[in-house]
Amino acid sequence: MNGEYICLPCSDGRSFQAYLARPANGPAPGIVLIQEIFGVNAQMREVADDLAAKGFLVIAPDLFWRAQPAIQLDPSSEQDRTKAMSLLQQLDVALAVNDCISAMDYLRALPASNGKVGALGYCLGGKLAYLMATRSNVDASVGYYGIGLQELLGEATSIGKPLMLHIAGNDHLCQPPAREAIIKGLSGLPVPVAIHVYPEAGHAFARRRSAAYHEASAQAADARTLEFLSRNLSAG
Repeated sequence: MNGEYICLPCSDGRSFQAYLARPANGPAPGIVLIQEIFGVNAQMREVADDLAAKGFLVIAPDLFWRAQPAIQLDPSSEQDRTKAMSLLQQLDVALAVNDCISAMDYLRALPASNGKVGALGYCLGGKLAYLMATRSNVDASVGYYGIGLQELLGEATSIGKPLMLHIAGNDHLCQPPAREAIIKGLSGLPVPVAIHVYPEAGHAFARRRSAAYHEASAQAADARTLEFLSRNLSAG
């Protein structure tokens, strides 16, 4: 189970980098692992490797490649956080979703794939995982503390496959009115959306070895995520 960097084709003829982690055995379900605003850094690669150890075929596309390819930032660094915010402001969300779809298509075409692919994202990636559920034929999606979902509820009726959201109860980027709007806006849909709120957790509560990490909430969310993806991405 060795992670490697590969090149993914873009619709405009260019290519961009992604980190690919393979499980020991296949065919396996796939996961498009969608980065925070800090790039495909050591944290994202560790998550990819851990998921591969659990039997998933995982790809983490570099979504900042148009601005600064292969950048890896440290969320504990003030300078890196400033840089990350600058890159976020430059990001074209529609193009980022397309890049995630390219990664999904790449996984499905691999001989090691069972044909099912899910999306899993954190922060920025949580937002994009939601948009994968509304704009693609991904088989299942999971978003951790996605940013700005309350502004995207108009797309909710396009959700056609299972979606799970993990929301921090003390998230400064998702205040109570936004949280309540998300829960209300995603209720009563033809495809039910599973929403879990973690009252004691703040933003980035699942980011390991960081000040934001909240162990109990992260462990509960990760267990729910693993069960959800395993169930919805099984072959057949």
